[in-house]
Amino acid sequence: MTSTEIDQRLVGKLRERGMRVTPQRLVIHRALCSHSQHMTAEQLLASVSDVLPGTSLPTVYSTLELLEDLELVRRVGTGTGAVVFDSRVEPHAHTVCRRCGAMADLEGVAAPEDALARAGATGFLPDHAQLVVWGLCRSCGS
Repeated sequence: MTSTEIDQRLVGKLRERGMRVTPQRLVIHRALCSHSQHMTAEQLLASVSDVLPGTSLPTVYSTLELLEDLELVRRVGTGTGAVVFDSRVEPHAHTVCRRCGAMADLEGVAAPEDALARAGATGFLPDHAQLVVWGLCRSCGS
């Protein structure tokens, strides 16, 4: 997806809700979408600091919360206390290395969708499921 398409998606969602389009929102969203890895708020702040000097960590967090509310990013708990944000919002699983903390998308696993369906069948009203597979990455395991 190009940066123009990324921006258009955010602008459309903001305008649907009557919200302002700000440079901070655009740049933070674009930065998250342009990285192949999942990012913490601190990593995002570092990646946008040249383009948005003076941006604070609370601004990054509030923007991420808005993007999550707009369903443009997902918050992923790593189980280590760290929270990362993922611009890939469709249900998918992740792998997390217990030693170095590396996180990656796990393709072809429908378990989150299955968990949502099973929870719904019990009368629970689920809105999101995460599957995290723990172990050692290739580098740490060898």
